Amino acid sequence: MILKENNLITLKITAMQTKKLNLFQVNTTAFDEEDFLLMTSLTEDQVTEVINPIVNDERENEVEYENEMLVDALKKAYPHHVVIHYNPSEIGLISI
Repeated sequence: MILKENNLITLKITAMQTKKLNLFQVNTTAFDEEDFLLMTSLTEDQVTEVINPIVNDERENEVEYENEMLVDALKKAYPHHVVIHYNPSEIGLISI
């Protein structure tokens, strides 16, 4: 952020915390086409803790969910973490 005072320019530096990102392929059904990729600063345990109750609710009570709902639940549970959702079919390939 740059602040301007009396024709002088002052640079204000904000410290950023860097986080290690994990890449997970999330499988919640018997169908591979329903898998999704998750790039996140969360651990496997944190992801599982949030997703398991939703998936189990569908299995036990036939309450349907979409993968985006799982991602939204992660973002709500951990608002200060990085949570990025990708569909495997949308991943680009660089062939060299």
